[in-house]
Amino acid sequence: MLQRRPLVNALLEFQKQESISFHVPGHKQGGLSNLPSEMTAALPYDVTELTGLDDLHFPQEAIKEAQLLLAEAYGADQSFFLVNGSTVGNLAMVHATCEEGDQVIVQRNSHKSIFHALELARVRPIYVSPQWDNDSMTAVGVSYESLERAITAYPDAKAVVLTYPNYYGMASTELTNIIQLCHSREMVVLVDEAHGAHFQAGAPFPVSSLALGADAVVQSAHKTLPAMTMGSFLHLQGTRVNRKKIEKYLRMFQSSSPSYLILASLDDARSFIQSYSQPDIRTFERKRTDFINSLRTIPHLTVFESDDPLKLLLRVENYSGFQLKQKMEQTGLYAEMADPYQVLLILPLLKQRHAYPFAEARSRLKEAVRLVREEDRAIPAVQLQESIEISVPELSFEEIDLADYEWIPYTQAIGRIAVGMVIPYPPGIPLVVAGEKWTTAKMEELMNYMSSMAQIQGEHRLEDKKLSVLQQDFS
Repeated sequence: MLQRRPLVNALLEFQKQESISFHVPGHKQGGLSNLPSEMTAALPYDVTELTGLDDLHFPQEAIKEAQLLLAEAYGADQSFFLVNGSTVGNLAMVHATCEEGDQVIVQRNSHKSIFHALELARVRPIYVSPQWDNDSMTAVGVSYESLERAITAYPDAKAVVLTYPNYYGMASTELTNIIQLCHSREMVVLVDEAHGAHFQAGAPFPVSSLALGADAVVQSAHKTLPAMTMGSFLHLQGTRVNRKKIEKYLRMFQSSSPSYLILASLDDARSFIQSYSQPDIRTFERKRTDFINSLRTIPHLTVFESDDPLKLLLRVENYSGFQLKQKMEQTGLYAEMADPYQVLLILPLLKQRHAYPFAEARSRLKEAVRLVREEDRAIPAVQLQESIEISVPELSFEEIDLADYEWIPYTQAIGRIAVGMVIPYPPGIPLVVAGEKWTTAKMEELMNYMSSMAQIQGEHRLEDKKLSVLQQDFS
């Protein structure tokens, strides 16, 4: 039985009026749209801030009630719907917490939106490198010891920004102690929990950072819950983050014309996870186990189970994840992402009533493995160069903006200071950020991504084999 969904119900009641539109949006309830009928069917619900439908930026009715239910579901003191993705939540929590010039300790493998928030806020980042996990073959969270050293070296830091879990579902077991350490030093803890909106379902999923004591937590409801793309949550607890400032920056950074379809999907996603029952969990676990067992019968395929049961990593020995992903897509099987070593699957968070074509997926994956093994082997060797545990950019964001720069062949960039970010996407974690030096290790990683035909975003001209760096006479 569905729980209350006040915003969904408000939209349904509004449609019963059979109203005539003399308001935005211009498609006039879909009547002027040339989209296929399958798409226009949703347009009558793509409305604006009309009487009875409330206002996201000044909620008093259905949206207010829906956000109160969201806070109740997640155990937060206050929660917000986000219609511009977790990006806007990351921007808002950094700006609400920090002032220009503040020092901020940041997990180095954060999402690009965190680095954009730091740059816009004009803070002074101190980067802490994550640990490398040989089992998942990913960079996971920062260790307690590393963070403690960073706090000791930079005791005036205002906040600590962490990512939990990582894109692959690996969740730090030290987060409780890390949060307690930060609070003992009067530092605010901000967590990008984009991939953890479903953790509220409880075991066997990891515990949310909100339950572990984080002050502000951003979650992408659209990643693992049944919300539309760009639908996210922001949760606050305690008094370390100024709620009025959060509201102010959300008004500034979010669209003044929010999508009611996205908002309704967030209301529905909250209801979905709040009503996720023990029988639902048992159904999910059973179907997941059956699927994994079936995959393990495919010759040459290795399945790695993440800390988060929604995430699976697939590997074919001596072949890159990019190669496997390409062959999977030839069979009509689309994964979340690939890296040089593996492919990441995000499983559906099934309830008892749901079916999913796992058997067909297994058949297609078997064919993809057969196809990939017909190719030349192309997996790069794992690069485990020592990374600098704690680092600060060579220059501040302001200094970079004022400096002259030049475009040079990327092979000549080692030792030079980057002007902007270079970002393999997904997962959206920058190889280099503005103000950092290109190192041999970073350049080798970039070349691995380029040779694997990975998508690379950011400030570059790699199609011309060039990168932008500060001029060498800068001082």
